[in-house]
Amino acid sequence: MRRKGSRAVKDSDPESVPLAVRSLGKGEFIVAPTDTIYGILADALNYNSVAGLKRLRRPSGRPFIVLIPDLSWVAKLGLEARKENLKLLSLPGITVVFRKKTGLYHWLGVDSLAVRYPRRGFIYRLLKRYGKPLVAPSANPEGLPPARDVGEAMGYFGDAVSLYVDGGRIEGTPSTIIKAEEKLEVIRRGSLSPDNLRRLLRLQSPFPD
Repeated sequence: MRRKGSRAVKDSDPESVPLAVRSLGKGEFIVAPTDTIYGILADALNYNSVAGLKRLRRPSGRPFIVLIPDLSWVAKLGLEARKENLKLLSLPGITVVFRKKTGLYHWLGVDSLAVRYPRRGFIYRLLKRYGKPLVAPSANPEGLPPARDVGEAMGYFGDAVSLYVDGGRIEGTPSTIIKAEEKLEVIRRGSLSPDNLRRLLRLQSPFPD
């Protein structure tokens, strides 16, 4: 049962994106389907929102993945990215870790930042409308399984989240994470098989188990 103080809406509802934009703009948290699994989202450029989400979701303090509305945000976030490595962001379900070259948005990460560029679904529409990056950890407290539907997410977060966007049950896999510095390194395999990932990225290095 949804607790008093939060709201749920279907992702197909025409009001879902405007409601999400309104909540995010007020510094609130929302749960919504991303291009991989359900995420708990906040405005990445809002220090207080990100700090609050860390207290709620990730007390260990490890950095969050950041979803960007377009590739121009790689430079705007102060990231050091080779042109050929930017192409990795066009691959579905791929998160790329770039080294930071400035102290901009230090609350997102000190030395590096993991970013992804979703190109489909509700999260794509939301990012285009909101126009700013979002932090997007999976919708679960650290150490617990990711929520597969909004009911599970409500059980985790209750009215600490202002809006739950219902995209049905999602049995997805978290994104593949690739560190792109002097060489490419697979940090998390995600949904892509080792063979497919080697084929796409022409990697020769061994993969993590």
